Formats: sequence, C-alpha cells, structure tokens
Amino acid sequence: MEIHILTILMLFGVMAAAVSDGGEMTLVQELSSNPAQKLSRYGWYGNVRLAMFRIPDNTVTARWLFTVTRGNEFHCGTLNVTMYMRWGAPPVINPVGRVFPNNTMTSPVLTLNLPMTSPQSNTTFNLSNPAPGDWYLAVHLPQDDGRIQHKGFPSCTYSFQPQLSIRRAVDTTILQATPLTQFAAPGRPALLRVFIPEFVSSLSVSVSGCSWGEGLVNGDCLLVLILGSSSLEEGLVTVNCSLTGCSGILLAPPWNTWMRVTVESYHSNRTTNFSISANYTVGWKPQNVGLSSGDNVNSLHGSATSTGNTSVVVNPGLHHVSSGCVWNVPVLRDELDVLSVRFSPANGPNVTVTSTQPTLLTYSLDTHSAGGTLNLQLLLNTANVTMGNSSVSACLSPWAPVLNHTQPCHTALFPGYELTVSADVPRSLIRVPFPQAATWYLVLQLTCYSECGNATIVTVTPELYVSACIEDCGIYGECRLLRSYSFLYAACVCKAGWSGWGCTDDITAQSYSRQLTAVLLLTISNLFFIPPIVIAVRRLYITEASVYLFTMFFSTFYHACDQPGVSAMCIMDYDTLQFCDFLGSVSSIWVTVLCMARITDTLKHMLFMLGSLLIAMSMQLDRRGLWNMLGPILFAVLVMGTTWVYRGVKRRRCYPPSWRRWVLFLLPGLACVLVGVCLYVFAETEDNYLYTHSLWHVLVASSVVFLLPPRGRDNTRLRGWGWLWDRSPQICGYTLCHSTKEELYTVT
Repeated sequence: MEIHILTILMLFGVMAAAVSDGGEMTLVQELSSNPAQKLSRYGWYGNVRLAMFRIPDNTVTARWLFTVTRGNEFHCGTLNVTMYMRWGAPPVINPVGRVFPNNTMTSPVLTLNLPMTSPQSNTTFNLSNPAPGDWYLAVHLPQDDGRIQHKGFPSCTYSFQPQLSIRRAVDTTILQATPLTQFAAPGRPALLRVFIPEFVSSLSVSVSGCSWGEGLVNGDCLLVLILGSSSLEEGLVTVNCSLTGCSGILLAPPWNTWMRVTVESYHSNRTTNFSISANYTVGWKPQNVGLSSGDNVNSLHGSATSTGNTSVVVNPGLHHVSSGCVWNVPVLRDELDVLSVRFSPANGPNVTVTSTQPTLLTYSLDTHSAGGTLNLQLLLNTANVTMGNSSVSACLSPWAPVLNHTQPCHTALFPGYELTVSADVPRSLIRVPFPQAATWYLVLQLTCYSECGNATIVTVTPELYVSACIEDCGIYGECRLLRSYSFLYAACVCKAGWSGWGCTDDITAQSYSRQLTAVLLLTISNLFFIPPIVIAVRRLYITEASVYLFTMFFSTFYHACDQPGVSAMCIMDYDTLQFCDFLGSVSSIWVTVLCMARITDTLKHMLFMLGSLLIAMSMQLDRRGLWNMLGPILFAVLVMGTTWVYRGVKRRRCYPPSWRRWVLFLLPGLACVLVGVCLYVFAETEDNYLYTHSLWHVLVASSVVFLLPPRGRDNTRLRGWGWLWDRSPQICGYTLCHSTKEELYTVT
C-alpha cells in the first residue's frame, strides 16, 4: 500500500521493565502517515474512505492523530465525521441501521465521532499494547440527503488525513518454563512474550515470589497480569495478583503466534520484584501420517473422485485412534478470481465425523481475502443413517480451534461461530463479511444427547469459500470491486430503494409499479424530440435533425438500461449507452446554438464536425465534468453573439429585427432553457429523479422548437422534400442558368 512512511528510529531512553540480566528495555519510535483523502456522505460502502496501518510486533503504545480539513466556507454548517477502527480486516458498519442478510455474522468495531466546528478539527486515540498486524480505518460524512450533486458546482468539501505514532520495544524478554526474575514499577511495566506452537490446548502463566525493597517479602503483590494484546474486540485476559502471586490460564490459546504478556504494578512509588514462568499443555494431536510415497498432490486429487468417505490420512480407521487425538483433514485451496477462493477437503467433498474424536479442517485466509465474504455451509448426509437424538456440532474460529465440544465456541481471546446440523435441520449456513486475515479452524464432532441410533460415524459436506459479496447482492444490487491503494475489497450498491449490506432490506424499496413508472417517464419523455426533428427537416436543417434523432434514440435506451431490478432493458453495453447519451445531449445544444448564429454553411459544418470531435474527447475524459458541457455551450453562444452584434451594427438595428421573433420564439425558448437548467442543477434528488429529469427532457426539446431559426434564404427554393431530388444540371460545380424570358419572333 502506498503509504508515506516516515520512520524515525529514536533511542527513547530507559523507560521499561527490566530483563533477567538486570538491564532495562529500549523503546524506539516510528511514525507513519496516509495521504489526505476527500470525504463523501454515506450512501453505501463505496462512499467510505478506507485507510490501513501496520503495527509491528512488540508495540507498547499506539497513538493515532485524525485531522479533518474543510475545503471552503460554502455555508457548510456543523456536522460530525464518523470513524471506525478494526484490527485484522476492514470494519463492517451499519450507520443507517439496516437489516443484514440472514445468517450474517459481524464483529464489533470501535466508533469515534469528530465534530466539525471549525475549518480544521482533529482528535487523537491512544491504545496500549495494540495487537500487531494490519489496522483498518473507515471514515465517512453523515448520511446522504438524496440530493444529486453535479460535479463542478460549489459544495462543501472535507479532507481526512490520519497519522500514527508508535513506541516499540526492541528487546522483549522471551518467557519460558524456567522462572525468570523481573520487576515492575508504576509506569514501567514488565513486557514479555511467549510463543504458542500448534495443537496447544491450554497455556498457564504464573507469577510468584513477589517482593520489594532489599529482599523483603511483601504481603500483597499489587500486580496485574495481562495476557494478550488489545484488538478492540476481546483479546485481553486480566488477572489481579494478590498475596504473593497469581496465575492466568488460557484455554484454546492462539496457535503458531507470539503472545504478549504484560505485568503492571500499581504499588505507589515502589518497585516489585517477582518470578514469572509459562507452561502449555498439548491436549490434542493429529494422527501421524508417516513418510509414505502416496502423500503427493496428485494422489490427493485422484482420491477426490472416490465415492467413499476415507480420509487422506494413511490409517483411515478413525475409530481406532486413541483418546486425545484429532482427525486432521487436509484442505485444498483454489483461487478462482479476485476475492474468489474455494476450499475443499483433499479426499473429496464428504468428511467423516464421529462422537469420539473431533475432526479438524484448517483454512488459511491472507490479506487479499479480507476484503470479501467468508461463507460456510454444512450439509449433513442422512442417507442410510438413523441419527436419533443427536446432531453434528461445528465451530468456526480464527487463530485457534475449539477442540473440546463441551466448551462454548469461543477461544481464549476471540469468539467463534457455532453451527449445528441434524436430521431435522440437515443444512446450516453462516456468512462473515470482511473476515480477519488469519488461519481459520473448523471443528466437527457428533454429539449424542441421549442415544445416537446407529449413527456412530456420519458424513458431512463442508463448503467454505470466499466470495466478493453476499449472493452477488441479489437482483436489486450490484457487487462492485473497490480499491484503497493496493487493498481490494467489495461492497454492494443497491437500487430501487433496497438497502442493507446485501441489498436485502426492503424497508424503503420501490414497488414494481413505481419502477415501471420511472422507466416509462424517463423513456417516453424523449419522444418530445420528435417535433424538433420534424421542424428541422422541414426547414432543411438536416444535420441538426440527425443530431436530435441520435440524442432521442440513445437517451431513450440509456434510461431504459439505467433502471434497477427487472425493469431494466439494455440493447448494448451500459457504458456505451451512457457515452452516447452524454455526447448527444451536448452536441444537440452545440448545433442548435450554431444554427441560431446564421453563419455560412461551410463554417457552420466545419464547427459542427470539430465541435463533435472535441466533445467526444471531453466526454471520454470526464462525462460529468462541469466544463465539458459548459465549455462548448459558452463558445457556441460567443459565436452566436458575435454574429448577431455584427449584423445589428451593420444594419443599424436590433438583430433579429422582428419583435414577434423575440416575443413568440426567443424569449419562450430561453425560459424553457433556464427552467430546465434550474431543475437539473438544483432540484434533482434521488426520490424525484424520474419526474425532474423527465421534465428536463421535455423542456430541452421544447426549447429547440422555439429557438431553431426559420428557413434560410438560400433554402427557400427547396420546399418540402425537394432537397432529396434536386437535380439541377451542373458543370464543374456551377449550376447552369435557365433563362425564363420568352423570345419574341417577328414574322415579316
């Protein structure tokens, strides 16, 4: 990620707990900053500005500085900037209180509010013992009020810039089974860490031998033992030490990671010496597969076609495994596309589950998968099996599995997600938006409440995959791929009033009749361009009529395609229709104003062609830019004004000279233009768009009827459709003149 890192390694002095040799810990400071980003009002997750910070291991404190700057003083008023923080994955937010799709699990996030009472406001957030890894920050303005903001017009702009300052220990003591002598004082905690290997079921950290002074035993330790790091969810276990010691026990601690151990003292003005040690227990181990020749990838793929339920483990007899063992099923990872990963058991889709040993499947999610949705579906195979009063319990958890099914689906530091399938409910599903980038574990075990019937071994089909959005956002939403620097994530943009994370909340949904009304109004209103086309043809403005026909056609089918749900109809690619609609709209104004200028045909058609090419270029660069539309219009008005002033000065009277032309045509046409522009710029909202934009079509077409000038003097000879078959004989481009004078002959 393109983050401007300003790393300043500074020896911060002697400030931390002592290590075993009597020395003291060294802290260094590191600073990092993200570029300023322009904020938007919240309408969907695409309006959120996402930033990411990486906190290294052994970080003692982290301090974020959030600065919001207002761009101008355009009657902005006071509002609150909302910020969300989460560790390990982007925050899943719900600022408007919509309903999540069924079976969707979310994680808590930290919410901060920053009032904008001045042109620049800032706030800080301090966190002690932050969890190492990626921290995500999401920021947005209050909910969108529905007004359609046109690019280029004055508006309130806000920019947001976060900065991070951390202090990191460079020589943290490694905790072992052998007791280490440490000390802690107020403001100087003892910082240690311990590595937890795989298949550890419990971890015990003990503090003993508290003393202070010269070997004097203190009656009360007055110490606090903290296990883990702060991740804003849970992630911390705190034990108050009394008398001469204490101990903290973690069941199902995180695997294959370093865990922080902090001992703080609240003894006033005294340093407390103590001994500390750590021990872990391996309660479950997988079965040894040995070093056989049949454990290559090809054999795994080959066994996937088998119809049986045997595992890849060399000894498939699970019921012969001794107590305390776990059946570890290999899993294949298949990356299909961006934010599309599918996991499958290596020996086939079915997994064997018993009541004696847990079945473990491991899924590794990297940072690229944290921007999607984790989906898990369990399907119980009940064919030829009598389940009785039994069920299959499943626990999906990050960082460590819960191998003891009698315990809640909760590891020592992080919660898990529990599923149950039985003969009555053979299918179960959960969805986790933005899952943490970690190793996830799925534990399956058969649970018998009274009797299991003949089901001592059952088969379950676990389907776990990462998708971009939940069910592709349904028919009333569109799944869009978003990017924040190098991080990719996906979110749903909803239509037709549907809302929610997966566009499943219908509290503000539009009815089918309203959708049909919208598409009919926005398309049929373009038929008002038929009168301008007919008038242009009758007045022999054939080029102008062709442009109006082009505009009417593509505007009609663009609005037919730009509709939500089942009422949309696209005859070609949406982007092509939008480009042609914008091009035709600006070109119609361009040719109309130039036609009113009454310039020579050669110059007029040259400007027609040159202007159309330049307008097409500008539409490709930025279709919604203000000057892309305003620039050609102002230039055409300048040409028209110049020619009118020239004719007025030359003829020594106002041009056009007829007051009827001004009263009956020019002024009504200008009125239609002004009303249409005011509606388009100031009155359009998402709720009234179908009415205001349809009226815009009518007013623009009506203005052309009024503003299109009468037939030119050179075209009076070609009345009606005579321009199609004018066959006057020509020689080298010159028309032969036929004299209509009759010859009078005198007979003498």
